[in-house]
Parts: sequence; structure tokens; C-alpha cells
Amino acid sequence: MASPTPFLSIFLFFLITVSADPDMLQDLCVADLSSGIKVNGFPCKDAANVTSLDFFSQALANPGLTNNTFGALVTGANVMNLPGLNTLGGLNPPHTHPRATEVVYVLQGTLDVGFLTTANKLISQSLKKGDVFAFPKGLVHFQKNNGDVPASVIAAFNSQLPGTQSLGATLFGSTPPVPDEILAQAFQTSSGTVKHIKTRFQPKK
Repeated sequence: MASPTPFLSIFLFFLITVSADPDMLQDLCVADLSSGIKVNGFPCKDAANVTSLDFFSQALANPGLTNNTFGALVTGANVMNLPGLNTLGGLNPPHTHPRATEVVYVLQGTLDVGFLTTANKLISQSLKKGDVFAFPKGLVHFQKNNGDVPASVIAAFNSQLPGTQSLGATLFGSTPPVPDEILAQAFQTSSGTVKHIKTRFQPKK
């Protein structure tokens, strides 16, 4: 009987740093998520209606379920569930963040991490508790728990909403789907193989 796969929990915090999202022009601008106004970010909630709950979240209070394909869960604490972050800037398979650099701090366990440069060079490192590692903005990167116990990290970004594109899910699970022949040619494989891979990325029913 196969032993259980160790899981990886990633807690995400989105923090403003130099040369990131534009500086705010007031003390606070709590996101009005119910507004129909479309801007780069979210319009400000009326300051008279701001409460402490706009800056509070229990999203990271408990570990999430990791019984999925990758044995990992990313729990995001971003502007969508922490509106006070507006204008302030959770194997985690290969993915990119188009709008932010990421820094991870290992809380427990051990991880193998890495990123790929545009010259196709792999920069990788094994991390243990207390270690910090940075992933440059926009580059494909990954984190994998190769230990036999759970691992958790805190990840910080220099954007309030950095965006995430998981390569597998983006290429093989998009709607509408990327044509099989495009993926077959790109990955130098058959359309039949592409169809099989796509079945692994279909939404669970």
C-alpha cells in the first residue's frame, strides 16, 4: 500500500513594496467589491462604512484540504477576501504571477523550489524551516514538498492581486479549450495524448 503523500500548504500575503502597485493617495481605500465600476483595482468603499473586519481575515486559521491531484493547497489572503489590502498591495505545480515578485518563508517542513529564466535555465534550491527564497516577477516557478511530513510556507507578493497562471490548468483546462493539434505540436506529442492529459484537468463533478 502506497504511503500518503506529504502535503504542502501555502499562505499568501500581498504586500506593497517599492516599484510595485501605485502609491495610494489617502489613508485607506477599502475595496468596494460590490461596485459595478470597472477600474484597475477596486473603487474605494465610503470611509464612514469602513470597519475592522475590512482588515481582518480568518482564511489562514486552519489548514485546508490537500487531497487533490497535486497534494497541495494555496490559501490566498488577497484583496478579494481582505478588502483593506486595496491599494496596499494559499506540489504547487509550475505557475507564474504576471504582476508580482514572490518571496516565500518556510514555516515548517522542507521544500524543493525553483524557477526558470527566459534563457530556459533552472534556478533551484532545497529549503528548510526558516529559509527564504525569491521568485522573480513573471517567471515560471514551483514548490514541492519532498519530505515525509507536512510543509507550510508564507508567500509575500509586491502586488495586492498578483494573478496566478498554473501552466497545466491554463493549457489543458481552459474554456474554450486550446485546440488539440496546437498543444500536440507544441509538446511534440500526439493529439490522443493531449486528449488524455485534458481529462486530468477537467472540473470535478
